[in-house]
Amino acid sequence: MDTDDREIFDAVTGAAGSERRPPSLLYLISPPSIGDDFIDQLRAAFDGGPVAAFQLRLKGVDEDEIARLAAPLQALCAERDVAFIINDSIALAKRLNADGVHLGQGDGDPKEARRILGPNAQIGVTCHASRHLAMEAGEAGADYVAFGAFFPTTTKETEHRPELAILTWWSAVFELPCVAIGGVTAQNGRALVEAGADFLAVSSAVWAHPEGPGAAVAEFWPVLAPVVPD
Repeated sequence: MDTDDREIFDAVTGAAGSERRPPSLLYLISPPSIGDDFIDQLRAAFDGGPVAAFQLRLKGVDEDEIARLAAPLQALCAERDVAFIINDSIALAKRLNADGVHLGQGDGDPKEARRILGPNAQIGVTCHASRHLAMEAGEAGADYVAFGAFFPTTTKETEHRPELAILTWWSAVFELPCVAIGGVTAQNGRALVEAGADFLAVSSAVWAHPEGPGAAVAEFWPVLAPVVPD
């Protein structure tokens, strides 16, 4: 991972204790399935405005096929200074020299991921609606924790529905960035930002947007504006 990628993820921690929080950042997640032409959609999304990270999440797909699909997407992410994150698989993240890995509960230990991927890898952990899991992830060396699903989503089946208060609590107590995920749109995302989300993770709101992914990303930028305390 180059310095720019690391700085994108670390930017939200630099204002700890300041009166004005920095803007939240956009974290794109791929659709559940993609073809060779998906790179055109990803390029259009990046053209819509700054994106901090892109996670390739393809459940039930052979890792050789994921690696094949990943190659042009990873190159585009590097060109645009967007962190390229692999979902679930530490081994695949290592194979591709990805910028990081996102681990669900049961997908691996952050400490093991750090040992395998090295000190500069970005390691995220799904923590659902659990403060305990989030604190454990932080203690294990995760670079960010993800809470959700906050809203109904068609991208994946969800069992957990956290309250906005978990974002407020986390951002007040810990400097480690938090990601809000699950049914996030430009219409509901501002509440997550105001509650304390450092990143908004979005998928279908971008890829299924009627005017295309570029227009979708552009819609998020007023939502991600810095929060000024009362």
